[in-house]
Amino acid sequence: MADQAISGGPQLRAARRRPTKSMDLKRQPGFRAIALLCLTLLYAPILVLAVFAFNDNRSVTIWTEFSLKWFYNVFQNANVKNATMVSLQVALSATVISTLVATAAALATTRTAPWRGQMPAYLVINLPLMVPEIVTAVATLSFFALLATSFGINLGLGKLIIAHTVFCIPFAYLPIRARLEDMDLTLEQAAADLYARPWQAFRRVTLPLLMPGITAGAMLAFIVSFDDFTITVLVAGPGETTLPVYIWGQIRRGITPETNAISTILLVISVLFVTLSFFVGRRRR
Repeated sequence: MADQAISGGPQLRAARRRPTKSMDLKRQPGFRAIALLCLTLLYAPILVLAVFAFNDNRSVTIWTEFSLKWFYNVFQNANVKNATMVSLQVALSATVISTLVATAAALATTRTAPWRGQMPAYLVINLPLMVPEIVTAVATLSFFALLATSFGINLGLGKLIIAHTVFCIPFAYLPIRARLEDMDLTLEQAAADLYARPWQAFRRVTLPLLMPGITAGAMLAFIVSFDDFTITVLVAGPGETTLPVYIWGQIRRGITPETNAISTILLVISVLFVTLSFFVGRRRR
């Protein structure tokens, strides 16, 4: 009793741990103004870019009238088509491989008994998220340069696919792991009780329930690969220009309405894929 009196008792200690309104960050003075300022600085330039993509004037700072001609020019541009095809090749290949690897890694880290080295393995899987992308790009470039100079191995477009795959694995892994952790183990145990072999239980029970997570991870991996610039610009060789690298090359000559139109299309695609990934990953059965 004396100890409880000194410490204030369990109810008082619980009240101390309970967050108060004064501790709520959203209620702090100036929070809304700072948040609004940050959002404005972040999204206002993107909004300006999208608006001037529909400008009839070739100037990107003087508005004249609404027009879709720059989008028409983009779809007729052979260089844009070639860059888009390269981006799709790399992104689709990286998405398929990274999603398969991420699914296997998620199963190994959630559907098995704890094993020695599980935490280091988890850190290695998520390492591309923690290391600055420029460091990953330089390391990847050095690795492929070593293969070319020491062993005469030149993988061509395969360099980009491998680099994007490694970078996309954690983006696919996190939604899949989250889905697995949210799934009830009793369904798989019931399948085992009904004499289903491990592969049958996985194919008929685990995989159908896991598909929203796999789909969300694949969408996220695809758009990360499709939009990647830093790794691509260092690793890509001649004739391996992706759409972001093409846009960078055009900007170096000066910003044009066509550049705004391409960027707007990429923005819409990115928002669409991220939104779909979010809602698909939240599906429940």
